[in-house]
Amino acid sequence: MVEQTGPIDVHIHGIAGFDTKDPSPEDIIRIAQILAENGVSGFLPTVYPGSINNMRKDMENIKKAMLLQRSRGEREGAKILGIHMEGPFLNPSRCGALDAGSFLVPTEYNLKRLIEGFEDTIRVITIAPEMDGALSLIKKISDMGIIVSMGHSDATYKDAEAGFNAGARGITHIFNAMRGIHHREPGIAGFGLLNPHVYVELIADPFHIHIKAIEMVFKIKDSSRIIIVSDSVKATGILSPVSDKNSILQGGSMTITGSADGLIGSGFEKDTVIRCIQDNPVRYLTLD
Repeated sequence: MVEQTGPIDVHIHGIAGFDTKDPSPEDIIRIAQILAENGVSGFLPTVYPGSINNMRKDMENIKKAMLLQRSRGEREGAKILGIHMEGPFLNPSRCGALDAGSFLVPTEYNLKRLIEGFEDTIRVITIAPEMDGALSLIKKISDMGIIVSMGHSDATYKDAEAGFNAGARGITHIFNAMRGIHHREPGIAGFGLLNPHVYVELIADPFHIHIKAIEMVFKIKDSSRIIIVSDSVKATGILSPVSDKNSILQGGSMTITGSADGLIGSGFEKDTVIRCIQDNPVRYLTLD
């Protein structure tokens, strides 16, 4: 059960010089403190795809930070609510800023090697549903009580629907690192907009999605299924695009509270936007 009353970020890698690849639980605690300073009350530290050993080290670090936070009390910042694993069962053709070389074939063997011992800590796993073996893995993970979100994917509409029917309940950062909408193939993004039950993550900073595309999401999608996320990274700290030498966006440029303020300032309805960072994440994480 998620007992949070403030904004929750379900997809964040890091901020202001710290991220989930850092070697100490204190680094994760520092992320929590920075988020609290920015009005965020809870978050899911999001693990990058990598070797199984490295991902397990990152998850162990987060788990230790959760235990530290519980022992120290409220002063340790935004509550660490569990882990979001972004991969490694993703489509290399839609890797975005992630390392495609670290992606794994979605098999039960690889899943067991990866998550054994962390089943009670992992809250969300992002998977590309069109990959061979993905659907059976989605069902297995969902049956374990872990939320499956579909992303970094070249899925067609039919592929995404099959993933949803297998148990997936979310779309990871809609439009980004996925097949776009085409009039003859609406794709995974079209499925995310049109299915009334699936939740969609939305990176609502000024760089990832055009403001009119954000407006389209709010006009088409039931707002109770929209979750604003930061997808922020270690380099995030000022309002500028975090990109590499090839201008590929590496992560979000602001906190979810900053994104919400920006949308409200642009004319989006305040109560609706606040639900997208507060009520909706709670319902998502409780599988409502």
